[in-house]
Amino acid sequence: MRLSKCHARITTTALACGMALTLTALAAPAQGQSRPAGPAAERAALPANDGWAAESGGTTGGRDATADHVYTVTTWAEFGAALGAAGNSPSVIRVKGTLDALSDGAGNALTCEDYEAKGYSFAQYLADYDPAVWGYDEEVSGEQEDLRAASAKLQGAQVKVNVPANTTIVGVGKDARVLGGSLQVKDVDNVIIRNLTFEDAFDCFPQWDPTDGAYGEWNSEYDNLVLYGSTHVWVDHNTFTDGRHPDSEQPSYFGRLYQQHDGLLDIVRGADLVTVSWNVIKDHDKTILIGNSDSLAAVDRGKLRVTLHHNQFKNVKERAPRVRFGKVDTYNNHYVVERAENYGYSFGIGIESRLVAEKNAFTVPRGMPLGPVLKLWKDSPVTVAGNQVNGKYVDLLAVHNAEIPEETLRPDAGWTPVLRASVDHPRAVPGLVDGGAGAGRLH
Repeated sequence: MRLSKCHARITTTALACGMALTLTALAAPAQGQSRPAGPAAERAALPANDGWAAESGGTTGGRDATADHVYTVTTWAEFGAALGAAGNSPSVIRVKGTLDALSDGAGNALTCEDYEAKGYSFAQYLADYDPAVWGYDEEVSGEQEDLRAASAKLQGAQVKVNVPANTTIVGVGKDARVLGGSLQVKDVDNVIIRNLTFEDAFDCFPQWDPTDGAYGEWNSEYDNLVLYGSTHVWVDHNTFTDGRHPDSEQPSYFGRLYQQHDGLLDIVRGADLVTVSWNVIKDHDKTILIGNSDSLAAVDRGKLRVTLHHNQFKNVKERAPRVRFGKVDTYNNHYVVERAENYGYSFGIGIESRLVAEKNAFTVPRGMPLGPVLKLWKDSPVTVAGNQVNGKYVDLLAVHNAEIPEETLRPDAGWTPVLRASVDHPRAVPGLVDGGAGAGRLH
């Protein structure tokens, strides 16, 4: 391996490795004087009633950070160092430019080869697990699979970072970007993430699973952002995209797409009280997963309460979102489909889900069937009302049940959302969302 031995820690050694972590040059408040929150994005808290993250005390992130807990970072190594230094004290981490997760502590570029365990060979992996040799009856095992897993572990240690409680991460200006990284918001409370472009969290070492479906599948790791068991999280004015490595340009092996992307945003394992607002989510397959297993009722039941509003979903194939267990409110989002043949579904109705989908806008090709907008995974009621398609009201539930009667959905999710700061007419949604959502558009 050729990975740098520098570690993302704020020490003399780390600084020598080229990881100089810069504390933001903010004047300290006078003695006895608290720093005002002000209108700046880095000090903003979630507004009252703005979705589920406003419940039970709201979400303030690093609003109350003192000067010694405000950091400006320009490299992935500095970012990791700042997250480690923040602890659980209120902290603000300001991201400038591109944080490339595939770079070492000195900022040198890394490639997938840098993570390969000794003896791993992708050519040999393909030869060993070719269905003509291995078949489809059992999962792959043996030396090359073990070496693939070891290689994946090395990559994971590099591209994953843990976000502590009481933290605001905010992009500076219009071009702040996390490239190839995966932010893990795990078992913490009170986090805000704003004004960042999350691009191409790709897996160098996807696993071949011959038992996945009739013909097998390549399965990958690394979501751009994972909310795992965390509460009070606000994800606002970000852009999520595959970017430089779109699935359309990936090769196929064993007749299946060599899938190097997982999801863009996962909200799982008891995560709760989340607001996802004014984001652009585009050019991806599996998009947002809320609840990741039917078997996790003991963990997820009564949680996974999420609001999604004023987001643009553009050219995404599925999971916008796909829901299990949670009370999820989706309103005033704009769903843009440019090619009907690349579309799967938008709203996935899963086990014990209680999804409300109201006053959203869809812009789709003329004549595209609308039954698949809703997808039945497990029988659960859903509230669908006031949605427009190409500027006209459409009863998406009635259309789904008429077009796909074998997957009939029941109406009425059984609850009425009240945590909505503002609700716009669906006809106004395309203009408002397309003009205001995404990174670089935060005022």
